[in-house]
Amino acid sequence: MRIVLAEDSTLLREGLARLLADEGHQVVAAVADADQLVTAVEQHRPDVVVTDVRMPPTNTDDGLRVALEIRRRWPDIAVLVLSQYVEKRYAAKLLADRSEGVGYVLKDRVAQVEDFLDALDRVAAGSTALDPEVVRQLISATSHTDPLNRLTPRERDVLHHMAQGHTNAAIAERLHVSQSAVEKHVNAIFDKLDLTHATGYSRRILAILQYLGS
Repeated sequence: MRIVLAEDSTLLREGLARLLADEGHQVVAAVADADQLVTAVEQHRPDVVVTDVRMPPTNTDDGLRVALEIRRRWPDIAVLVLSQYVEKRYAAKLLADRSEGVGYVLKDRVAQVEDFLDALDRVAAGSTALDPEVVRQLISATSHTDPLNRLTPRERDVLHHMAQGHTNAAIAERLHVSQSAVEKHVNAIFDKLDLTHATGYSRRILAILQYLGS
């Protein structure tokens, strides 16, 4: 796939570019700040953008703001955001409009090459990829609140994998159960989170957002 990479750390940027090239991907641009990222996307129209959250010019959330702009201006371009720390508000902003073709992973995940590449592939395919640590902290932070505490341990397991962007079939494989069992758990989750009759948005998205908005 064709990728635009944005990371202000020269060492990490060059390392990511080499990793992606070794995996057969084409890094059409590797830039160091948010302004250059917008220019590169306008010029190359890549399949995927991989960007850090914090980068120049302000070294705050410039990368995130450009990621949101890219999703608004070019909805067909997938976006994978890298972050040094778990920041729920950033994940919530990325998923607020739609969850297709977007991911939020910790930079530590890059060292776990297979996990990073799996997240990249899922985002490029139009799915969602949330770092397992992000999901763990979201679950921990909300386990004491209604209606999430209505869920059984198995339903929490299923929702944990849903939040990472896995399909029912993939969840079934990971939990070593049948796909029909996963579907029953998913329906139970929707019921307990009062999403049975939700309209206008994917119920999966709404279930995930209950984590992010808590």
